[in-house]
Amino acid sequence: MEKKVADSLDKIDEKQGQSSPDVDVKELLKQVPKSKIPRGMKPMLATLVDEPFDDPEWQYEVKWDGFRTMAFLEEGKVELLSRNNKSFSEKFYPIQQLLESWEFNAVLDGEILVLNEKGVSKFGDLQNWRSEADGALVYYVFDIMWYEGKNVMGLPLNERQAILQSILPHDDDRVRVGQVFITKGKDFYHDAEKLGLEGIMAKKINSVYTPDLRSNEWLKIKVHQRQEVIIAGYTKNENTTKLFSSLLLGVYQGGELQFVGKVGTGFTKKVQEELMDAFKPYIAKKSAFKEIPDINKPSRFRPDPPKAEATWLKPELVGEVAFSEITNDGIFRQPSFKGLRPDKAATEIVREIPVHTAKTIKASPAIPKEAHASALRPPEVRDRGTLLNPKDASQVRPVCGHDIKFNNLSKVYWPEDGVTKRDMLNYYYQIAEYILPYLKDRPLSLNRFPGGIHGPSFYQKDVKGKAPDWAITYPYTTSDGKHKEFLVGDDEATLLWAATLGCIEMNPWFSRIQLPDNPDYCVIDLDPDKNTFDQVIEAALKVKEVLDALGLLSYPKTSGSTGLHIYIPLAAQYTYDESQDFARKLVHIVNEQLPEYTSVERMIANRHGKMYLDFLQNRPGATIAGPYSLRPKPGATVSMPLHWDEVKPGLTMKDFTISNTVARLKKEGDLFKGVLGEGIDLERTLKKADSLFKKK
Repeated sequence: MEKKVADSLDKIDEKQGQSSPDVDVKELLKQVPKSKIPRGMKPMLATLVDEPFDDPEWQYEVKWDGFRTMAFLEEGKVELLSRNNKSFSEKFYPIQQLLESWEFNAVLDGEILVLNEKGVSKFGDLQNWRSEADGALVYYVFDIMWYEGKNVMGLPLNERQAILQSILPHDDDRVRVGQVFITKGKDFYHDAEKLGLEGIMAKKINSVYTPDLRSNEWLKIKVHQRQEVIIAGYTKNENTTKLFSSLLLGVYQGGELQFVGKVGTGFTKKVQEELMDAFKPYIAKKSAFKEIPDINKPSRFRPDPPKAEATWLKPELVGEVAFSEITNDGIFRQPSFKGLRPDKAATEIVREIPVHTAKTIKASPAIPKEAHASALRPPEVRDRGTLLNPKDASQVRPVCGHDIKFNNLSKVYWPEDGVTKRDMLNYYYQIAEYILPYLKDRPLSLNRFPGGIHGPSFYQKDVKGKAPDWAITYPYTTSDGKHKEFLVGDDEATLLWAATLGCIEMNPWFSRIQLPDNPDYCVIDLDPDKNTFDQVIEAALKVKEVLDALGLLSYPKTSGSTGLHIYIPLAAQYTYDESQDFARKLVHIVNEQLPEYTSVERMIANRHGKMYLDFLQNRPGATIAGPYSLRPKPGATVSMPLHWDEVKPGLTMKDFTISNTVARLKKEGDLFKGVLGEGIDLERTLKKADSLFKKK
């Protein structure tokens, strides 16, 4: 039997890379946008489903029993981080040292585990690993997010894995490319079951990488029931010689810690000693459970339990247990302790309930085969449920590992449309993966409407001492020497925390904190006064005509208010002064061709009711409503990216609202993605502009 298991696992290794097509990796990488190494990012997460399935659009992998680990390799330095950005570098030093010998820069995603002499991984072995004498440490790499200055997260999975196959050294089997199988999912699941593996992963072959989001395009199917739990206390039976008799377990439900049972098996004497040392800093006087569990309660399986006393712990330590089933009152039956989980945050431990597989797959429609030709295509919209229920006016929800309290959810923010604060928050939750690339690493100007669009509003820049501890901030100093801090766009938690303050619209800088003086794009803001919207459209098409003559790509969007915005990608290669100078020359060309109703005058009085071709937005600290941002206007309009062929007479702001944006994204994807891609050659463009337009 042992030989059969080892042979089967050897066959798994032999099938590595079967999903990777013949891909010209060098040519592929030419199409990928440049970016800084994405430090601080968190991995893409999978959705738990209830049964395996067969589908040719999906590939299958082993679900290993280890620690999810991201590796950041840059200039000979390596950092190993857990899914919550806790360092594994010192703990798993052999892997770090091996990666430091590699001569390339990359961000990798994978799983660290310990293989025993039979080739099988057990989580307990990894938990107790201290040195190479404790077992063979292996890093299975199954994805890549960044390589040599290129962000590859927008590539389909099979192309990312082709890059992995081409760049990873194969001379040391402590790092291995994750195994991929193009096969029937049900058969693969049954093989994993026979081999005693934890479970399998199913991944959409063309799925893009969406960091820190739980996706319907990555699924996990467990062979054995397991669950992360919070250790909220321990018991000791009278007359026992053991250090403790059982651990008291909980998970969060509705923002409150719920008791899910006791676990009294799975401990060696050494494990008990290590756990008691780990418990010392967390000992508490009171129980963290809302309802204190009766630890001496008889049951049908134990009608006369031994008398026990409880020691309570602060609910911060996370462990993992296996169990046979869950009783009707939510208690784990026959649990067995598997180990501590230092890679998991207690605040994100909720009861994991499998989603029905058929429903989940239906929510993840296939991309047509012809779309595979494009290396840079938008992510699909998931049929993502809402975050907040339609009833409770105040709710606490875990978001990216942080409990956020959402208040006044029934307050009507758009009275003419009956749209509430709850609707707004659910909207931002549903479109998070689309708006976040345009907020990430950018200071935000918070335009707050706590009473809705017709109530008092105010801008807030400084969040020093007001933002949550987990929020990223960016320091600045006012003219009177006071030190303050901007909120910086980061993840869903930051987005939703800002929104719950009443920030209807999201206003990011044009540059990121890593390169604050270098904008990622130049913006032309068409700001009408006494103009018709058809004139705004005509001006936008004139801007496009000029940009087309210069051979430049440009990206239009509605402002969501009265005008249109046109973005030109710069890829943070130039300063704000250079960007503004380019924008100034561009709008003067347009103004010369449309003098009847456009103006480049900064003073409103000097415009005489004409449309302002605003180029001055291109300056440090300036903000405008970002792509997919809601606007505080009747209709609950959205600042919506457009195809250029949509910019034509008949277009109106109310074509794009809170009620139809998700459906549009599902159909069109992110039309603005190129804005963050390869930038223009500004020097060459200006020379060409002088040559073309001075002759006219």
